[in-house]
Amino acid sequence: MSRINMRRVILGGIAAGVVINVGESILNLVVLGADMEAAMARLNLPPIGGQAIGVFVFMGFVVGILTTWLYAAIRPRFGPGPKTAMCAGAIAWFFAYFYSGLGMVVMGMFTARLMTIAVAWGLVEILVAAVVGAALYKE
Repeated sequence: MSRINMRRVILGGIAAGVVINVGESILNLVVLGADMEAAMARLNLPPIGGQAIGVFVFMGFVVGILTTWLYAAIRPRFGPGPKTAMCAGAIAWFFAYFYSGLGMVVMGMFTARLMTIAVAWGLVEILVAAVVGAALYKE
């Protein structure tokens, strides 16, 4: 069994992170911008900006790197390619998008409609990101 090529994990993860960050920017500025502003106002919170955006961008790269690492880890068992990448992406989506999104709905922070759109968008986003990251990963 070979070792994970961490240089390629980082390379693929950064590319996956770019996909995630571009997708999140489109989602939160264009698709859900007004809805998110209204939800934040309803919670008596300021609009998201500055430092919070920096944290979200950083975490987008972290999720991309971890998703690519997960692909590299399961690749020996499932084989290389997009199918395995999508398995890794689906696992990352469950923990990074679905679980937290469901929690925000259950706690009443955001509406089911808002979170359904965000979580569904996230599924497509993370699957594409995982395939991009996997395409750059080599043993």
